[in-house]
Amino acid sequence: ARDMKADSHQNRDNDRETAVPLPALDNIAVLLDVDGTLLDFAARPDAVVVPKTLCRTLERLARKLDGAVAFICGRPLADIDRIFAPLRLPSVGGHGEEIRVPEGDGLNHHGSVPFDRALKQQFLDLSQLGAGIVIEDKGYSIAVHYRLAPDLAGLVTAAIADIWTKAGKRSFENLPGKFVIEVKPRGFDKGTGLREMMAYPPFTGRRPIFIGDDTTDRAAFAVLPEFGGLGLSVGGIVAGAAFNFDGPKDVRLWLDRLSKGARKPRPEGNSHG
Repeated sequence: ARDMKADSHQNRDNDRETAVPLPALDNIAVLLDVDGTLLDFAARPDAVVVPKTLCRTLERLARKLDGAVAFICGRPLADIDRIFAPLRLPSVGGHGEEIRVPEGDGLNHHGSVPFDRALKQQFLDLSQLGAGIVIEDKGYSIAVHYRLAPDLAGLVTAAIADIWTKAGKRSFENLPGKFVIEVKPRGFDKGTGLREMMAYPPFTGRRPIFIGDDTTDRAAFAVLPEFGGLGLSVGGIVAGAAFNFDGPKDVRLWLDRLSKGARKPRPEGNSHG
């Protein structure tokens, strides 16, 4: 009876993950948010864990798609490379402020929209609101995390709103996420980054499939119709998404199946094969 119950749980996991259809591999590109999409959230941004088989899955998928796999992320490029090392994919970092296009083009450029230093300091000082407030300085943006202090959500929101009002509502963009509020200068976002990535081979002329999980990904979902693309969300339907995954584990299983031609995925901890 115990074995039958275990099989039942496994079947439900597979059914849940395969509810999102698998596209044909011809003429698609896969673009992926990282935190909350590929990786489970951690108490602190530097504590995220990359499952052993994920990099192998992404490498295999990139080979199948002639390199048309990229990260579209709020983290800086250096941070993306650190957590996925030695994997190094074409990437949009800093919500579109940094872009590394595919190998061969030799272009690694940064945007030119500065974050006012005095304004940035006001957000850095929000760590004084209470224990558990984690301030992540990404260079081009500031993320105010309160996952360790969810009871301070109202205080954090009010403090950021106060800075926004005093600085002028056009001075920065406010992006609420899951136990985090991110602020950045206007003029770039994940949508502008995705659009630029699609201008370079092997992405050019392909149909983009973008997977994201929260408010910061809406700009990327919004540009998908320009390319006949498909949006997939995680943890709840986001505007512009056609299908939804329950969580990052389901995304990883789906990508594994996609990279293998829809064969049954290998359990995450197994690094062999």
